[in-house]
Amino acid sequence: METILSSQSLFPLSNHKASSPTTSPSPSLQPRSNFVFLPKPITSNLIKKQPFQSLKPSFALPANWFSYAQQGLAALALSLALNFSPVLLSSGTALASEFDILNDGPPKESYVVDDAGVLSRVTKSDLKRLLSDLESRKNIHINFITVRKLTSKADAFEYADQVLERWYPTIEDGNDKGIVVLVTSQKEGAVTGGPAFVQAVGDTILDATVSENLPVLATEEKYNEAIYSSAKRLVAAIDGLPDPGGPQVKENKRESNFKSKEETDEKRGQFTLVVGGLLVIAFVVPMAQYYAYVSKK
Repeated sequence: METILSSQSLFPLSNHKASSPTTSPSPSLQPRSNFVFLPKPITSNLIKKQPFQSLKPSFALPANWFSYAQQGLAALALSLALNFSPVLLSSGTALASEFDILNDGPPKESYVVDDAGVLSRVTKSDLKRLLSDLESRKNIHINFITVRKLTSKADAFEYADQVLERWYPTIEDGNDKGIVVLVTSQKEGAVTGGPAFVQAVGDTILDATVSENLPVLATEEKYNEAIYSSAKRLVAAIDGLPDPGGPQVKENKRESNFKSKEETDEKRGQFTLVVGGLLVIAFVVPMAQYYAYVSKK
């Protein structure tokens, strides 16, 4: 918005007594003509800038507030992502581990896939020495797998069969191959293999390994012993040696706090005698005292 100041408005401001004939100013004090009579109107820049200066803060506040709100929401979203990402990552890793085993194939430099991370370096070294010697003599290859949890299959047997079919898709490839799976969270294991492997081990040792070595020692969280004892038992069966046997199952019998029938009957008889004796004393003693008192009279 602009204000135009013409010569008519400026002249009275410059000399409001110019119309008086008696007080005419001297020529030196008279305003200059180029100052009073201008060919073009004068535009005030001060009035021009005022609307923009007054409106700028009013528009800047909402913009800053909106940017602050965006930054706050972004910080909140980042905080939530950092807080919940470990859970998502951990669950994703648990779901992907068993599929990674299937896709990666059999180990090339060892006989162990310790996805659960429960085996020591000594156990892995002993397994490699034991199983490599077996393969060189009998041409039978056994792989041991540990997983923390199964999500795609119902139990360890189904997963072991799936690994065998994925790693060795043909009968020729999997004929002399064995797979041993230990699930640490479920405390169970499974043994499967091709026809030559199953025939060399025998059904008795296979069932005993699955029902004794793997679950019993896994329940006690002795995972290294569970894997290595199973390997020695399978190798001994393949070599035709005597069965070293499995771990002894510890039966934790809890002592009962309840009395047996015989003890209850015995206690009941003693209680009856005591109560009967007290009743007799309660009646006989007062009567005897009364009789003695009457006889004296």
